[in-house]
Amino acid sequence: MVSTAALTCEPVPAKRDRSVWKSIKLGLAGKCPNCAKGKIFYRYLKVNDRCPSCGEEFFHHRADDAPPYVTIVIVCHIVGTGILTLDTFEPNLPLIYHMLIWPPLTLALCLLLLPMFKGALIALQWALRMHGFETASAVTQAPLGNGREARSAS
Repeated sequence: MVSTAALTCEPVPAKRDRSVWKSIKLGLAGKCPNCAKGKIFYRYLKVNDRCPSCGEEFFHHRADDAPPYVTIVIVCHIVGTGILTLDTFEPNLPLIYHMLIWPPLTLALCLLLLPMFKGALIALQWALRMHGFETASAVTQAPLGNGREARSAS
């Protein structure tokens, strides 16, 4: 005989909609996608375990290798187009000018864009509830602090 007690349905709590594009914009700016006030990073590429403003957890993000790949693709397109354009309009430009323009520009663009793309990816994961952003606060407990205390104590 089958019991119907196990087949009862309990209402699932409604999930708050998370705007993907708004989250990406906030991530590009380095802001918390939840409250838009706190910062995602506490150093150049070091992610806060929690938002300092609203407490949203970031410690379970999985940004890994995607931000550098996106940065390389974008920077190579910008710099490659610039090199070809300059060489088209100034074909006899001495090599020293290319060496003075393109390596510093490439470095500056990489250093500028990398944290933006990492923030955008973390915000995208948050908006899509990926990698624990949906249930992390209910299931697991974050490490204490934002990671700075543990590193400074050791």
